[in-house]
Order: sequence, then C-alpha cells, then structure tokens
Amino acid sequence: MSHRLLLALAFALTSTAPAVAQDDRPFTAADIEAAQYGLEDLPAGRSALTAKVQILLDRSGTSPGVIDGFKGGMSQSAIKAFERRAGLPMDGVMDPHVWNLLQAYAERPATQGYTITEEDAQGLVDSIPTDYAEKAQMEAMAHTSIAERLGERFHMDEKFIQFLNPGVALVPGATIQVMAPNPPMRGQVTRIIIDKHNRRVAGYDARGQMVVDYPATIGSSATPSPEGTHNVRSVAVNPNYTYNPDVNFKQGDNDRKLVVPPGPNGPVGTVWIGLTKPTYGIHGTPTPSQLFSNQSMGCVRLTNWDAEELAKMVSIGGTTVEFLQPGVTIADVTGSGAATATPVAPIALPEGTAPTEVPTTEQPLALPEQAGAATGVAPEPSAQPAPEASAPDGSAPEASTPDALIPQAAPVESPADPLSDALTGALPEGFVVPPLQDAQP
Repeated sequence: MSHRLLLALAFALTSTAPAVAQDDRPFTAADIEAAQYGLEDLPAGRSALTAKVQILLDRSGTSPGVIDGFKGGMSQSAIKAFERRAGLPMDGVMDPHVWNLLQAYAERPATQGYTITEEDAQGLVDSIPTDYAEKAQMEAMAHTSIAERLGERFHMDEKFIQFLNPGVALVPGATIQVMAPNPPMRGQVTRIIIDKHNRRVAGYDARGQMVVDYPATIGSSATPSPEGTHNVRSVAVNPNYTYNPDVNFKQGDNDRKLVVPPGPNGPVGTVWIGLTKPTYGIHGTPTPSQLFSNQSMGCVRLTNWDAEELAKMVSIGGTTVEFLQPGVTIADVTGSGAATATPVAPIALPEGTAPTEVPTTEQPLALPEQAGAATGVAPEPSAQPAPEASAPDGSAPEASTPDALIPQAAPVESPADPLSDALTGALPEGFVVPPLQDAQP
C-alpha cells in the first residue's frame, strides 16, 4: 500500500511540473514585440503578452506598478482603471476593446536596448539594514545593485531585467534589453482620489479629466488611512526621514529620535507629498513589487517613479486629496465606468483587417484626423520592507527638504489624449462613452 502511495505521489508531482514551467517559460524582448492578443484573458503566470500590455498601460498613465510580465493583482487593477477611464464595464479582464484602445500607445516598440554606464554602478550600497538605528548610521539609503537602479528607471521588477537578459552580467559596458516607458506625464492635477477598496490613487485635472492612476498601499486594518478631504501642504524630493517613537510608532528597541538619510531605499522613498492632515502623506517605497502585499501605518505608498511623476503635477494648496470611505470607489464618485455590458457589435478594426484578427504593433489603431500626433507626453528619451511612518520629521519635511521644493507648474490646458481620441474609432456604433471632460469635479 505504501509503495502504491509513493508511486501515486511521484506521478502527481511529475504531471504538475510542466504546467508550472509553462507559466514561467523564458521569453525575449523580441517575443514581447511579436506578442499579439488572442481574444481571451491574459495567460496565467508570466508571458510576453502581459509584459506588452503592462508597458502600454504604463504609457497611458494607468500604472500597473512594476512591469514583470506576470498576470497579477496590480496589472488587473490597472486594466480595471483603464476600463473605468474608457467607460467600459469594469471587470479587470483583458478583452478586444481594451486591447484595441491600448494600441493608441503602441506607436513605438515596447522594448529598447540600453548600455550600462559607469554612473549606473556608482553610489551603490551592499545592503539596507532593517533596524532604524543602523539605517541612521549610513550615508544614504541608496540602491543595492545596478538591477535595482535600472528597474526604477525603466519601471521594471529588477528580477525581470535578469529574466530578459539571461547570462548577461549587469556591469558597465553591457548592452541589455529593457522596457521602454514614456517620459513622465505632465499636466496639473487639482484633485486626487484615493480608493481604498481597489487600492488605486487617481489624479484629475480642473476639467475632471483623469490624468494618472496608480496602484498603492493604503493603510491597514490596524492603522487605517485618514478619512475626508485634505490638501497638499508640501512636497519634498529625496527627503530625510525622521523616526520619532513619541509621535509615530516604536520600531524594535529604538526609543529615541533618529534621522535616516535620504535615498530610494528610505522608508518614504524618493518623494514626500505632505498633506494638511498632520503626519500623513503620499510617498514612494523601497519595495515597489510589494505594494499590494505590504501594509502601511496610514500613509499612501506609490512606486518611486509614480510618486515622482505625481509630485510634479500637484500644487501646494491647490490640489485636494480625497480619501474615499471603505467600499466607495472612484467610479462611484466620478460617475465613470458605469457601463454594465460590453457592446454587442464587433470591435472596430483597421480597414481591410479580417474580423478574427487584431491590430499589430505595425498596424496601430487609426486615430481621428489630426489626433494621432498629440499624445500628451514628450518623445522617448530586495530590501526588507521598512515600517511606515508619517512624515520625514513626524509632521512635515525636514528643513533640508523645504515645502514646494518642486516648482509649481503654471496652469496649462490639458493636452489631447490619445485614448479619448481613439474612442471614436475603436468602439462600435451606438456605444456611448461618457465624455471624460464632463466628469463630476
């Protein structure tokens, strides 16, 4: 009996191994470029198609967080946010309508070659300690590897860089393949909505049009984020972090005030956006891949690159930050994404395309005349999770990182949006999309 049981277990383990391997089989940058949507949801595990969808979502301003090729919670939440923006039913499932609209951001390759420089290897540290007293003794909360530094630059999980470049040593002079995000979005965000239910942070302009939407860590059940509406009070780039157990929380045996030096691996990452609600803010994180698995002490964590992008679009005293009640979503307060069923007519494809085919990178979605050139952006150019605190000095940024460190951009009229332009040609006749500019303020 025991012999048969061992044989059965061996067979079961052997039979499941290929499925696991298939979900994470190797692929290259060329495979990402060639990936095409097959009219179904994204495949399980890691795939070239998911990596391609992630970079297109990233370019649209609907961030998937880290690009890693995996079908996971952050990517699904980004698809759902993209559907909300487009007025489609919000289920977070990839479908022909989402794919067709994403082609507005496929005007250039999804990947690019990059040669590692000497500067990329400078200023690194061996590791980041967990204890705050040890952190305070360091000169900087710097990157721990070239892969980590390039991961933040190209919005990638550092392990995904090595995945796309097997056997390549990440040293100066090596040429590797990385993703090709757009430069940071530009504009003016006057309203930030924080959705605790979906773990998304969305920024809107004065016309009520969505500018950006990010995945986030938003408080925890033990230390929830605040409620109500507040204002942006300060912005600090690369701030120091002041640990004060009398104001914030107690970490380990540390019972005195400590100043942790700045850096991307600091407790608040590379940016602090302070709120008029004392000790609360929106900031970066040293562990971007763990946004949906980490918990915070009440503040809102974004990836460092998303936080940096948002910081340049807010204005001191001119941007409201609205924390929604649990169970209330961005769609509820903006009236967007109200559709309950997808259009019954077939999705519009480029002229001459067979109904069962989808547009390729070489056949992007045709945009309305004079709209295709306006994209709203310029042309292309693991540490242990640290406990969250409230603000770099317990209430506001340090003197070395004064308020309004980032110059406030003058109000500008929102640029043409390729997604909004694309909606006219992408959806079947009779499907009405709520105009984004008419969203409730």
